[in-house]
Amino acid sequence: MRILIAEEVRQVPNKTIYIADDDMHLLHRAQELTGGNLSGAIVAALRRLVQIEEAKTMGYDEITVKVGLGSSSVKRFLGVALGEWTSAGNEGEETYSLFRTGKGRFAVHHSRSAITTPVGPTAERSKKWSTGWRGWIGDWSPDQAWMRTPAQATFVVVDTVEELETLLPAELYTVALQTIRDEPEVEDLDI
Repeated sequence: MRILIAEEVRQVPNKTIYIADDDMHLLHRAQELTGGNLSGAIVAALRRLVQIEEAKTMGYDEITVKVGLGSSSVKRFLGVALGEWTSAGNEGEETYSLFRTGKGRFAVHHSRSAITTPVGPTAERSKKWSTGWRGWIGDWSPDQAWMRTPAQATFVVVDTVEELETLLPAELYTVALQTIRDEPEVEDLDI
């Protein structure tokens, strides 16, 4: 099928794009999502493709993180990983991930795993039986109540290294400072 994209109102030269019949459903769906502006949909897709491919040549990756309670939203950006810190214990797992964005800013993704907490009149006894060597045996009593808090995550973007200090664990901040300040010099070779 042949599709002619013409914007004669603005006197833009016509460009012809050939689309295989098998791919027409993509074309129609793109048109629906962009309010019927097919030219705009194609330009937006090309803009995104160029942005991603240029970032890849500079060493950046497309990074996707889940944010909110459970997995309520997804954030996607171009960046490079600078470090990660994880802690696991009786309260679940907590992870801090640090990235440099494609625009030279810093992004911190902080996630906590789902937490199961004993509640009710037997909560203290259940806590005792869920830690240390007792955790291997477990509490077999029939009168237990538990509350589950879903996994949650936050995402913060800052402009300077100094702003990271309050957002990161001390160990990760120290490594981040060293990584950011001791970035290797790039020498372009024509060989």
